[in-house]
Amino acid sequence: MLTHFQFKPLFENKNIPGWNFSFYFKKQRYSGIYHQSGKIEWTANTPEQDDIDVLTSQIHELMLYHVYE
Repeated sequence: MLTHFQFKPLFENKNIPGWNFSFYFKKQRYSGIYHQSGKIEWTANTPEQDDIDVLTSQIHELMLYHVYE
């Protein structure tokens, strides 16, 4: 389970899609960029391949809830 999820717009003009995000998972901090297409670009500490699918799904759900609601 990921904790301390945070996000902020990539650009000053908040109408331009794209967000920086960060969270903790298994006591490790991860961060990345969430693109409008749903693509995730990891910028720090790429998760292990076994965890990427689960984390990607959770990030999509959180972004849909917070950004696109």
